[in-house]
Amino acid sequence: MQRVRVIDSHTEGEPTRMVVAGGPDLGAGSLASRRDRFAQEFDWFRRALIDEPRGSEVAVGALEVPPVDPTSTTGVIYFNNAGYLGMCGHGTIGVVVSLAHLGRVGPGDHVIETPVGTVSATLRPDGAVSFRNVESRCSRQGVTLDVPGYGAVVGDIAWGGNWFFLTEQSPVAVVRQNIPALSTYTTAIQRALEAAGLGGSDGGRIDHIEVSGPSDSGADSRNFVRCPGGMYDRSPCGTGTSAKLAVLHARGQLAPGRRWRQESILGGVFEGSFEATSAGVLPTIVGRAYVTAEADLVLDDRDPFRNGIPA
Repeated sequence: MQRVRVIDSHTEGEPTRMVVAGGPDLGAGSLASRRDRFAQEFDWFRRALIDEPRGSEVAVGALEVPPVDPTSTTGVIYFNNAGYLGMCGHGTIGVVVSLAHLGRVGPGDHVIETPVGTVSATLRPDGAVSFRNVESRCSRQGVTLDVPGYGAVVGDIAWGGNWFFLTEQSPVAVVRQNIPALSTYTTAIQRALEAAGLGGSDGGRIDHIEVSGPSDSGADSRNFVRCPGGMYDRSPCGTGTSAKLAVLHARGQLAPGRRWRQESILGGVFEGSFEATSAGVLPTIVGRAYVTAEADLVLDDRDPFRNGIPA
């Protein structure tokens, strides 16, 4: 039997499962190269932790690995039911809170290495976490997409650590009771993007769809985010909020240093702001996470579903 030590948390409702012991040895090298090795040689481990019967397709996994720079706090590779993520905002907040729960970090600044760059995070005395994300940018504005069943949908393509298609068009109000309709709509957008051959400026797959609408609770907007694998983000989405800030900056609708309060479809809120760069923005996102479990997961070789139930 193999035992895997995890700390589970949720960030505004979106779960993170952080692996702190028992994960695969990915060797040395950059976080990006180790993520590739994870995918090529140990994808069974991803499925074992995230897929049923042991996991949940909603959860994001966070595999802790030694950082390249020994002065960094840790390195993290994020994964979910569909594969691997470049960066995960809610997961970063969950990782910091989990490390604090283990007594490994306290209030103050911490450095976390990810496959797409280094992120600085601050654990505040009140328990909130802010993180300064990788540079985010809007690569295309006003893209018109023909979405079967919905017609022409106009949106923007932006990078916030993952690639997003962001639109303010929606066939229904962006409210909790419309989650099924929003899931169907964003899945149709995802398929239309793939049919049109649209991707990020680096050729990367646009695998997150964000639909925004007005908030009636005092936030600047409310969003619904479809993640890779078809699940929706229970949190306001950290990389999605970063992409939104990049779009707002590109449109001239939000000034550097101004706060943007992004509400999730469930009502949780991230607060974002940014510094302008020559290529986009450096976002800072603030949110809260809570530890929900400490566990030893058991991978039994006799179990026919040891590595998860195939989708």
